Amino acid sequence: MRALGASVPGLRGFPSLAGPACSVPATQSALWCFLRGDDRGALFDAGEGLKALLGGAFALDEALDTFLYAGGRDLSGYEDGTENPQDAAAAEAALAGGGSSFVAVQRWEHDLAHFRAHTPAERDDIIGRRREDNEELDDAPASAHVKRSAQESFEPPAFMLRRSMPWSNADRHGLLFIAYGADLDRYERVLRRMAGIEDGIVDALFSFSRPQSGGYYWCPPVKAGRLDLSLFGL
Repeated sequence: MRALGASVPGLRGFPSLAGPACSVPATQSALWCFLRGDDRGALFDAGEGLKALLGGAFALDEALDTFLYAGGRDLSGYEDGTENPQDAAAAEAALAGGGSSFVAVQRWEHDLAHFRAHTPAERDDIIGRRREDNEELDDAPASAHVKRSAQESFEPPAFMLRRSMPWSNADRHGLLFIAYGADLDRYERVLRRMAGIEDGIVDALFSFSRPQSGGYYWCPPVKAGRLDLSLFGL
């Protein structure tokens, strides 16, 4: 945006946050691309083509392979994105003016050995849901992830559309958290509460997972099958 002398109202860099016994790093990049598909070879070719196209103007910070796990679960075994809005509500939550969208992207790294050392009941309390049926626990601790991040509990509500994906390599693994929203404020309110900045209660998710990166981006609208870059004067 700066290089083009352009600006998008509401777009800003990802914040670096610190809460009680946890931190949220900012690793803002200039450009983020999400390639999706079922054919791993086709995705590889598309990624190589994208790097060749952008290589003269951008330096690659990170490339991460993600995948679908157990029908849409996090590597912890719990269903992910349960509270996603649906249909018209999803469009209302995710889309900003003119059909564009803001997106928050964080790479979280899990310590699954530590998580699995807990009893099943303790794991349920960390997440705030029963793994076996995904039912929310009424008596979950105040630190349970579901209670800290419930989108309807904010004023105004902080509804977003999540498209998070697990990732793994030889000895590290976690979740690439991706959330599209009509603005960035809603995501930041959720993140601040998770970090305990609001009331000192840190989301129990931090007990076995830590964010390693964080960036905010703006997704241009699509018109006639092509990205609409008119905001940049292109």
